[in-house]
Amino acid sequence: MESHDGGPPPYPRGETPPPPSGGRAARLLLAGITLALFAAMLAADALGSTGLEETSLFYVGIPALIAVTVILTARPKNAVGVALATTTVGLALAGPLLDEGVVCLIVAAPLFYGVAAFVGLVVQAVRRPGHRALVAAPLLLLVALEGVGGVTVIPRQDAASATVTVSATPVHVAAALAAPPEFGPYEAAFLRSLPFPKPVRANGSGLAVGDTRLITFNPRRSLGLGSTSTPRSMELRVVEAVTTAAGGRVVFDVTADSTFARWLDLRSAVVTWTTSGDTTRMTWRLDYARTFDPSWYFGPIQHHAVGDAAGYLAETFADMAEAG
Repeated sequence: MESHDGGPPPYPRGETPPPPSGGRAARLLLAGITLALFAAMLAADALGSTGLEETSLFYVGIPALIAVTVILTARPKNAVGVALATTTVGLALAGPLLDEGVVCLIVAAPLFYGVAAFVGLVVQAVRRPGHRALVAAPLLLLVALEGVGGVTVIPRQDAASATVTVSATPVHVAAALAAPPEFGPYEAAFLRSLPFPKPVRANGSGLAVGDTRLITFNPRRSLGLGSTSTPRSMELRVVEAVTTAAGGRVVFDVTADSTFARWLDLRSAVVTWTTSGDTTRMTWRLDYARTFDPSWYFGPIQHHAVGDAAGYLAETFADMAEAG
């Protein structure tokens, strides 16, 4: 059926014209990507200035904004592919423009890609006549609001621990804990695969209440334009100590931290050890508070990383105790 003015027939109700092709489509796509990245940078700056850069509104809202903007503006044939490609460009620009480090980008990248792909699939589905995929929008909005106003799904307070068997007496274990640690390379695959902060040296000794440790880490090198490396360290103080010939318990409070403060709030380290036949069982527990959202994503990642850190400390002091 032709239209009344003799033009081509209109598109059936519920359907939309196909995206433009050729040079016009390429120009439209480029414009859509540019607009999406510009909107994302404005959103990131706004969230950072209001203290919401650690909430789901940043880590879920921004990739969703990128995907929706580029898809609705450029109307590409493959919405998911274009959303993922634009997200890749955005992540490449995030380090220099937002002064982020490699660790933050690597950890957050799967979440950004997942949200972008999800939004792309939803938008593609909504374009089909009669499809009700738009009901996913309220769910995405609900997820993106976690962390705003302190709201969280999973409790922020958490702890991770590791236990090792030491071929030494409890007295040797106590002596090792009282001495400045001798740090070696990470053995855990997760810590080795990321440019995770590495302890370099420690100053301070003793297990009496009030004794301190100052641990120096390798400098932080961000990807920001013109940025320079900044020193990182952590200070701990003994707040509880019980040592006997059969075992003991020591609690270190974290009094200052410029190493992990951007990622989590490390509160304390609790070390317990007890004799077990001819060996000694030593357990390190690290208490911390998660600061990033969404909790279902960053919660397991941070718990795993802190558990690996507890294992690293346990192995470090076990080696020192076994060395006499």
